[in-house]
Amino acid sequence: MNISKKDAIEWFKYLADIPSDNEEIFKKYDVIIRSTLRQIERSYMDRIKRMQEEISSLENFKGRTFFLGDKEKFPKGCISCLFGDGLGGVRKTHTCNLTCKFCYYHDTMDEVEVIPDGMWDIGDTLYEEEDIDLLLSTQKKPSGIAYVYLEPFMEIEKYYGIVKKFSDAGVHQHMYTNGTLSTEENLKALAEAGLDELRFNLGATNCSDKVIEAMKIARKYFKSVGIETPMTPEFYEAFMKKKDEILAIGLDFINCAEFHLGPDNINNYSGEKFYTYRNGYLSPTWSREITYKIMKMAAEEGWEMLVHDCSNHTKYAREINKASKQGNPFGAHNYVSEFERTLPHLFLPILEDEEFIFLKEEELPADLKLENCKEHIQELIEDYNNDDFYEDFEEYLED
Repeated sequence: MNISKKDAIEWFKYLADIPSDNEEIFKKYDVIIRSTLRQIERSYMDRIKRMQEEISSLENFKGRTFFLGDKEKFPKGCISCLFGDGLGGVRKTHTCNLTCKFCYYHDTMDEVEVIPDGMWDIGDTLYEEEDIDLLLSTQKKPSGIAYVYLEPFMEIEKYYGIVKKFSDAGVHQHMYTNGTLSTEENLKALAEAGLDELRFNLGATNCSDKVIEAMKIARKYFKSVGIETPMTPEFYEAFMKKKDEILAIGLDFINCAEFHLGPDNINNYSGEKFYTYRNGYLSPTWSREITYKIMKMAAEEGWEMLVHDCSNHTKYAREINKASKQGNPFGAHNYVSEFERTLPHLFLPILEDEEFIFLKEEELPADLKLENCKEHIQELIEDYNNDDFYEDFEEYLED
């Protein structure tokens, strides 16, 4: 069903005024919601396709992601993620020295679960460092692991031992950092322990001079050094001001991460134009567009640094690959939305954008026209409110 933009606006305005916990209504009219989201996605992806067609040197990596540049520089951690065992996260540090607007933990940073001292979260299970040898000797060795969650350099000295264990076992390892706590001493020690790949979230500091200097130091010690940061307007503006200095470092890659949102950072982006990819991640439309502005620039200027479109499609491919490696049934995967249910008000800005056009529209069947459904919806609302009253009253009597 290809709902018209006019009908989509009417429905989403109406649904936006209904409490999102009224599950009955949202289940009943899920076909309207899904059709609208698909229409938005199709139109947005058509825009992205046109941007891609402007870059003749753009390459498609076996249908899983797009990149530009020397394939030898494609980060091995991403290859492990897309073709190996997936993103094997090793978690340790539950705190950060920065508060970024785009952080997925923005509103609940103080509630992040503490990992006990001396222990590591691997596969949602806690291990002590001495258990790693047993783990490696009894289970299939992963193609790669990533140190995530939140800023490892808050306690980087704790990482050297475990990094060495995985290095000795021949496991590719990459780490994310905002770079503000990096020094020549700890970068050298981390490289000597065996970390293969270091990724700087340059957007966390809007390309600060201190982090640019840290990347220069890291370049001396690590096999692979790059940037991985959400593509935001703030990052793009800061990057453009320091582009030449950053490119002169001789980095291997920049992972242009399409920014997606969850319940803990959505409040920072109220009013932006959003779309969802395959009913999964919710992203502002400007994020992947920034990726292709950077890619087009890289192609025209002949950057030596590889540019990777780490998009929602890339994460979709990642989850499908991971599910396959884990023996799940054909077609099963865990690429899903960060939100429990669709929030219609989030999509009103893009629906009300006169320049955003649906590619194909059809008239709704009579039983799905809003004017023919309002009475039934009101009955559902009344039933829901009555149920709430009786539940509250029963709780009162029990007390």
